[in-house]
Amino acid sequence: MGRRWAARLSLAAGVAALLVLVVFGGLVSLVLMGVGWAGLALSAAGVWWMLTHTGRIRVLAVLLLVAVPLAVLALYAAAGLLWVVLVSLGLWALAVFAGRAALVEDAPPAMPEHPARRTERPFLIMNPRSGGGKVAKFRLAERARALGAEVVVLDPDRPQDVAELAREAVRRGADLLGVAGGDGTQALVAGVAVAHDLPFVVISAGTRNHFALDLGLDRKNPARCLEALTDGVELRVDLGYLRAGSTEPGEPAEPGTEVVFVNSASFGVYAEVVQSPAYRDDKVRTILEMLPDLLAQESGARLSVRGDGPVLDAPQAVLVSNNPYQRGDSAGLGRRERLDTGELGVLGVHVGSAAEAAELLLRGGQQGRGLTETTAREVVVDADAPVIPVGVDGEALTLATPVRCRLAPGALRVRVPRHRPGVRLGAPPMDWRRVRRLALTMGRAAAGRGPA
Repeated sequence: MGRRWAARLSLAAGVAALLVLVVFGGLVSLVLMGVGWAGLALSAAGVWWMLTHTGRIRVLAVLLLVAVPLAVLALYAAAGLLWVVLVSLGLWALAVFAGRAALVEDAPPAMPEHPARRTERPFLIMNPRSGGGKVAKFRLAERARALGAEVVVLDPDRPQDVAELAREAVRRGADLLGVAGGDGTQALVAGVAVAHDLPFVVISAGTRNHFALDLGLDRKNPARCLEALTDGVELRVDLGYLRAGSTEPGEPAEPGTEVVFVNSASFGVYAEVVQSPAYRDDKVRTILEMLPDLLAQESGARLSVRGDGPVLDAPQAVLVSNNPYQRGDSAGLGRRERLDTGELGVLGVHVGSAAEAAELLLRGGQQGRGLTETTAREVVVDADAPVIPVGVDGEALTLATPVRCRLAPGALRVRVPRHRPGVRLGAPPMDWRRVRRLALTMGRAAAGRGPA
């Protein structure tokens, strides 16, 4: 019943959004809506020109970005229809929200949970600098030791090999490994856990905590992650690997020769930018200085990507992820519904003009010209250079080409708290045909005229 009414509300709100425009604004309001779309396209073009040019053209692009939205709003206000457009947009947003809510049961089910036996010698590594000092703020080391864990707090002034610390702990008898830190550190220790078939605990003490987000962990209070030590369940999730150099597909790698990732590996523009020594000190300025040449492909390597589908030739940016991100959230701003599908997510971006940038924005980041989104069991990223920069879970690396990306399905035994706040079914992308069919079919079924 709830899904039926959500679908009906979605259709009603969508129709109401159009009626408000027609009834209160007539033809003028429809024209102004067209002006709004044109303004959005011009703004996208302005972003493109700002990123791909320097000097006067960049200044003019910034002025365009400021002037266009103000001009559109002024036109709406002068026509006395600003409130009409805002109400219509609000109804449209309600229609999309209700439609996605109606389709939520069609979203992928949550990852299955497995019983977890109690461990005797858990070993945790904590980075005191991660997340602006969350280890100290939440007293994570003291809390973990009170639960019987051995804890090593990294020395901020002395680089340490966290993977070797984990291996040494295993040699001493550790039966669980865990990390309070960023995703890059999580990946290094997760690789050791897989190599020894040990459970792994993620403590969300990093800055962004993308991996913790997709595991449903509490990112606001990392201390709650420690509940996994006393009342936990196991999730069997995939783990990503990168192999550098000219190796054959499917050829087993020597231990220690692969780079592990829990989230994603990025190639192209982003990887080139984060490689710059100046990036850490002034991110915005470094991006603005490097992007024009990189987007025009006047600097950086020319990439090609081979997977299960067509070859991507000369993309400006490539993201290979451990399981695909939700459609529309591929830039890593959203989440992955599952981490156990056994497939890599592949996102390739190639925008060659302001018109393509505008089209990409107006399509809402959906697949089309300029954006390729697919999945694959194995991906090979090659280039016209012997080595290329790669961003691996936020860390800047340089790897020999070609770079092979693969998954180890279900290899990582992640121990998580039995009760965690982020476990939910995400709303799937909006599909008007399915919403309409859901509303009408379920309505006929309720009246005894058809199947549910």
